[in-house]
Amino acid sequence: MSQITGPSRLAGWATLRTWPVRRWLAAALGAFGTIAVIGLPTVLIPNPVFGREVPPTWWAWPVLAVTAVLAGLLGATYVRLPEAERATAAKAGLAGGILSYLAVGCPVCNKLALLALGYTGALQWFAPIQPWLAVAGMGLLAYALHRRLDGEIACPVPADRAR
Repeated sequence: MSQITGPSRLAGWATLRTWPVRRWLAAALGAFGTIAVIGLPTVLIPNPVFGREVPPTWWAWPVLAVTAVLAGLLGATYVRLPEAERATAAKAGLAGGILSYLAVGCPVCNKLALLALGYTGALQWFAPIQPWLAVAGMGLLAYALHRRLDGEIACPVPADRAR
């Protein structure tokens, strides 16, 4: 008895090789935009507008880099696709971006954590969970990207319409 199987788990990632230049440009712009949107207010990128009381952790830049790549690729999947956006992928991508933002930010500069936990609570309770927020955020972004790429295999766009 033969078993009918769908595309392999990694088949969606293979669609990246078929992307037109326009999508890769969108991915690059999205990645740099993500670095700016997260890096400036969390002061991973020093600037005169925002301040930071607690120095960044050693893992903040790697988390930001992975988040930026995943967010850029995820954003590029929305370039000129005729089918409707998948709500689960969009929600997971948004949640992943928010969790990554909270993960790399200064624990006592986060007004929500400061209001809910106070200064000491933010350092004792919020700061230790930030690595877990980072992992969850990157995981949700990877899940959203995987869902979007799998959707391209399940419902491919003709080459003349993808440009």
